[in-house]
Amino acid sequence: MSDAIGPGDLVLCVNAAPNHVTGEPVPLLAGETYRVFTVMDFACPCGRSDALLDVGVDFAWCQSRFRLLPKPKLEVKPRRVSAPREKETV
Repeated sequence: MSDAIGPGDLVLCVNAAPNHVTGEPVPLLAGETYRVFTVMDFACPCGRSDALLDVGVDFAWCQSRFRLLPKPKLEVKPRRVSAPREKETV
């Protein structure tokens, strides 16, 4: 799964359970969207994922806490072009 997630991607927090190792509460909020700064290819001590994600909150979090959001699709909108009006001299 770490191949699919890269820096700049948006991820959704789906698991705000206490820390795997210490049992302390985490500052993440379930249902919140975070932007990935870096992906660290280290196995999480819990054994659930092969990468840790840095999302700007504390240090790094187990990848199993997040789900990758689809990238927004580009919408093509017609642009209105304004041309200068010609003035008639009388």
